[in-house]
Amino acid sequence: MNAISALHEPHTAPGEPRLSDVLAYHEALAERGLARYGPGPRVHCHTGLVDGLPLPGLPAPELRKRLKDSQETLLAELARAMGTFPDGGDVMEVGTGLGGGALYWAQEHRAKVTSLLSVPAHVEQVLRYAREAGVEGRIHPRLCSAEDMRGLGCFDAIIAVENACAVPRADWLRGARTWLKPGGLLAIADCFWVRPGSVHPSGDTWRTHLGSVSGFLAAAREAGLELEVHDDVSARAVGFWTLTAELLVHEHMSRATDARGLRAALNAVRMEAKREHLWLQQGLLDGGLEYALLVLRRER
Repeated sequence: MNAISALHEPHTAPGEPRLSDVLAYHEALAERGLARYGPGPRVHCHTGLVDGLPLPGLPAPELRKRLKDSQETLLAELARAMGTFPDGGDVMEVGTGLGGGALYWAQEHRAKVTSLLSVPAHVEQVLRYAREAGVEGRIHPRLCSAEDMRGLGCFDAIIAVENACAVPRADWLRGARTWLKPGGLLAIADCFWVRPGSVHPSGDTWRTHLGSVSGFLAAAREAGLELEVHDDVSARAVGFWTLTAELLVHEHMSRATDARGLRAALNAVRMEAKREHLWLQQGLLDGGLEYALLVLRRER
């Protein structure tokens, strides 16, 4: 969603999230991601893919490890879907939080990564993680607008994980096409609604602006991007939220010091699970939501 900072217009249209809302969302997302999946250097702030759930009762450290592994599985599946991912190529990563994705593409695929970030403090943090990982020469985090980008048609791939739903899609996709080299790839991993009623009725920037997969693909065609891969991985995404809900129990129970605190912790778990997880699990299971991997190519 921080793609808004790359294509932000001074007057936000009705129904579109404000830039300030997106910045606040990404600050909170990164803080929560670091607490759950840190320390770095590769910290991810997005959904993962889980194949086979363990028996309940895993300790919190093991849950965190499995969740982080599942996030890396998502990136590996996105790379597989891209097929001809240009090892050593120039990549724009529309960053999710703390640069975990940027480090993944730099370390696993030797890519030179320009990572777009929404939050000013995250630029130095991503640089620090890049130094720790030994890939500081391959990672270029930046806060920028579309006007700041130099050299149209300069990227072999643009990768956006849970960052393409809340933006004005037509504008963003047209911009993505101009940044890609002829034949370059746009790779998306995101949650979309299939039935409008599946969208969560809240003020959360991500949950209320998911958008439809059909609308996104129609806008991509209009922008001159040809769909090559459309993988529905909803069933594999459900397990991530199941494990996260289990981790919630550990997080809240660790703060309980007496019987009263225990009851409060259990109530907090139920409320947060209902707000954050259960609607997603239900939507992904009944087909109201779709977690999709999309790969589109710029026509030559």
